Amino acid sequence: MFSAELVVPALGGSLRKLHPAQLVRNPVLFTTAVVALLLTVLLFVGQTGLSLGFQIQLIVWLWLTVLFGTFAESLAEGRGRAQAASLRATRSDLVARLPDGSKVSAATLQKGAVVMVAAGELIPADGEVIAGVASVNEAAITGESAPVIREAGGDRSAVTAGTRVLSDEITVRVTQEAGQGFLDRMIALVEGAQRQKTPNEIALTILLVGLTIIFLIAVATIPAFARYAGGQIPVAVLAALLITLIPTTIAALLSAIGIAGMDRLVQFNVLAKSGRAVEAAGDIDVLLLDKTGTITVGDRQASQFLPLNGTSPVTLARAALVASLADETPEGRSIVRLAQEAHGLEAPEVPAGAEVIPFTAQTRISGLDNAGHVVTKGAVDAILRSVPEAARGTAATELRRIAEDVARQGQTPLAVAENGVLLGIVALKDVIKAGVRDRFAELRKMGIRTVMITGDNPLTAAAIAAESGVDDFLAEATPEDKLALIRREQQGGRLVAMCGDGTNDAPALAQADVGVAMNTGTQAAREAGNMVDLDSDPTKLIEIVGLGKQLLMTRGALTTFSVANDVAKYFAIIPAMFLVLYPQLSVLNVMHLATPQSAILSAIMFNALIIPALVPLALKGVRYRPVGAGQLLARNLAIFGMGGLIAPFVGIKAIDLVVAALHLA
Repeated sequence: MFSAELVVPALGGSLRKLHPAQLVRNPVLFTTAVVALLLTVLLFVGQTGLSLGFQIQLIVWLWLTVLFGTFAESLAEGRGRAQAASLRATRSDLVARLPDGSKVSAATLQKGAVVMVAAGELIPADGEVIAGVASVNEAAITGESAPVIREAGGDRSAVTAGTRVLSDEITVRVTQEAGQGFLDRMIALVEGAQRQKTPNEIALTILLVGLTIIFLIAVATIPAFARYAGGQIPVAVLAALLITLIPTTIAALLSAIGIAGMDRLVQFNVLAKSGRAVEAAGDIDVLLLDKTGTITVGDRQASQFLPLNGTSPVTLARAALVASLADETPEGRSIVRLAQEAHGLEAPEVPAGAEVIPFTAQTRISGLDNAGHVVTKGAVDAILRSVPEAARGTAATELRRIAEDVARQGQTPLAVAENGVLLGIVALKDVIKAGVRDRFAELRKMGIRTVMITGDNPLTAAAIAAESGVDDFLAEATPEDKLALIRREQQGGRLVAMCGDGTNDAPALAQADVGVAMNTGTQAAREAGNMVDLDSDPTKLIEIVGLGKQLLMTRGALTTFSVANDVAKYFAIIPAMFLVLYPQLSVLNVMHLATPQSAILSAIMFNALIIPALVPLALKGVRYRPVGAGQLLARNLAIFGMGGLIAPFVGIKAIDLVVAALHLA
């Protein structure tokens, strides 16, 4: 945190932030700088009734207070720039290979361009796989060494610039204009270029400005009281009182807390597009998760062929294989593979002149029509509708029974028919992602209700929900159903998070308070969400919620500490100011500070030094534990409230002893 590579640039940055145009964005530090400048001018133009050495020390410590505040923000930004440097190194010198074999700079690629990427090559731009399947190493982006599969025809088609293809070759269509890709957005984010203040931060800034104005008015009235009592108080002393009263500590650290919170999220391999989303995550009540690709691995695999009475397993397998010859989805390829492995069938080429029956959301059927020989597969109800009623007979009842048995086991039934005759069911198994059940239990302890959303029938959905450990589920859900559910929850006053990876999840991701898109998902999903999980782990929301709560708690804890700090400063400066006019105030000098000037100087020095002392806490954040709000409040008041009261008494007294011993005042 305090390495030379970070500290040295941060020192330069803290000086640059003294520019009024930048400093005015922090009204409390701006006020401190104005007071320091005023005392600097008065040092050269007027008599203040105070020793020259005391005035110089006071001015130096006031300027240091400002510099420590700008240093905290610069250090937080420097950590972001260090992360951005490694990302920029990933992006640099990327070369794209076009279909004709020529090579161009990745920076020249336009949206819609098509590039070829073979084993050992880096993917030059964000895009989607339109042909082929390959193993891709995304360690440069996600930090995970395990390769992932990227392929055409599914929700695992999105690829990111800077990742490396390990095997095979894929054709990629570029989906982002040059300079607007995923890496570019990450770099801009961690450098702070696109960071805006969150609502919580804006509200806290308004509170700090209000307190500053109140104390400014209060201090401005003191000279009149002093004249009424027959004395006067030097301007330098009034300035010292003002700076110790206004909340300089939290004001100096506020921006650093926000920047560090965003950076910590990046360290968890989550890209947040706004600080608002990070804060909202700290108050999430409901988490909605798309099943396929989010709770499950995403590629349903054919697990068994279940023929009807009178149909042999080989007949069913052959028909399913033929219906899947032109199906490039992972499910279709798994049916072909199972037919080959379980029954030794060969997968022929699609016959010349055969008509491919494409899958659509309306028909929910796909297959092959070869000169009137029609073989289809699809959803059970869709296949039953496609078969003439006279041809169904008892086969329809048996088909439904087998389908229900498959669904109860948490698998998806896929019906197969040939020339209008029902043959049986292909069972597609969803693979639950490892460890999700335990992680959902943790979310439950945090008070977050989990709801699985799926297009599967209720029986399949119930089985998957029970296996994964979610609290509730919504079956046979359309994009409109997902959107309506989120709106109902929000109308009930609850904050909703949505995890998804498919294009059909995009509307829900956009509507949710926190929309977490899986990095393995489609470009539409990644654009709609306000966060992207680079590890594609749906339970990552535990870390996201923890960081959101940590961000809010850190601001609250340091605000409590800062306000409590002021109490001790009152006991230092107020007796020192009025002791000559009102000797009775000596009873308030509970710290037994050496002299009035020593008391003032010690309070100002402590006020400045406490800022860099709290920088590590601001950047690391207050530790979050999944306990109730009452326990958290009691803990923070005990640690930061009492700590804020005690620390200044100890610190100011220690500084006073040094000041007195060295005769600095």
